[in-house]
Amino acid sequence: MKEVLKIVSAVLFIFILAACGSGAKDKKGDVGDKKVQLEKLRTDKAKLDADIKKLEDEIAKLDPTSQEKTKLVAIAPVTEQDFTHYIDLQGKVDADNVVNVMPRSQPAQVRQVYVKSGDHVRKGQLLLKLDDALIQQQIDASNTQIAFARNIYNRRKNLWDQGIGTEVEVINAKNQLDAAERQLALLKEGLQMTSIIAPIDGVADIVDVRAGETFTGVNSAANPPSPQLRIINSSSLKVVTEVPENYAGRVKKGSPVVITIPDAGNDSIRSTISTIGSSITPTSRGFTTESKLPSKPGYRINQVALVRIKDYSAPKAITVDIKVVQSDESGKYVYIAVKEGNALKARKRKVVLGQTYNTQAEIKSGLTTADQIITEGYQSVYDGQVITTEIK
Repeated sequence: MKEVLKIVSAVLFIFILAACGSGAKDKKGDVGDKKVQLEKLRTDKAKLDADIKKLEDEIAKLDPTSQEKTKLVAIAPVTEQDFTHYIDLQGKVDADNVVNVMPRSQPAQVRQVYVKSGDHVRKGQLLLKLDDALIQQQIDASNTQIAFARNIYNRRKNLWDQGIGTEVEVINAKNQLDAAERQLALLKEGLQMTSIIAPIDGVADIVDVRAGETFTGVNSAANPPSPQLRIINSSSLKVVTEVPENYAGRVKKGSPVVITIPDAGNDSIRSTISTIGSSITPTSRGFTTESKLPSKPGYRINQVALVRIKDYSAPKAITVDIKVVQSDESGKYVYIAVKEGNALKARKRKVVLGQTYNTQAEIKSGLTTADQIITEGYQSVYDGQVITTEIK
């Protein structure tokens, strides 16, 4: 029987090789021709499989001793267990409060730097002092102008109180005094803008500016341009993940997530999707999700995070190792061990698959917990073959 199978297998291999070679040479053939060739090969293969099966049955009838030959296999009971499917993606660590500090007025030269990279800062803390010499001169001049305008106003008012002069002169003097005071207020506000303060509590992540340089907020000389001063509050971290759009119907706000950060000790953090994007990015064809991350010293902005989003679960599902599931022209099948009389035989059982994840496959139908599945040696058995689990 083995010799016959070898001959048939060799003929099958040569036939398929020749057919594939012929198709490869015909590089100028269109897609329609290739599909016809593929369908013909599938038809021929199915016919050869049927011929092989027929020969096996005939040999079994003509050679009674072949029925006594057994195949050594390993079997295991079919069990039920909770099955969970995840979408495995890669994301990055980010923070809700990341501020690139910008000048509140026109760019100016830095006179003093009060913080260095890595320092903890408090909201309102002075970070930089910009050059304020010009605005100080303007304030001095404005104070002089106010003193003069106030003197003129007081003189006009005293004369008016004595019935000398006109009311219009008093009003004009008062308007000039008010205008000078408003100008001084604007100058003082501009003076405050030369003090760059921390907008939030956090850590000075980037301090890329020195005394004597111009503070514009962005270091345009860097490639790519980077902020000159950035503050990060790491008390509210998150993991940002881009999910392919084909999962749009399976990923929702509140979906459970398992996060692993390899560079921070491979901790498994359980979270949920807190924010989900409402649009698809045109270039990547994905949408953005966010999951809260607890604060930890080892976590840093832009660290790589491995994200598993739970999108399917089935309690008490029948699952098998995906490797034992085979395919033929009629669909998926496995081999089970069935006691028939005094013999243990391999029987082909058609199955319907559900979801698959890692090495496990969910079986929707075809198997029960009363079945014994062949887990080793299933590649070389046939339907009805006598099998054994004992080494003789």
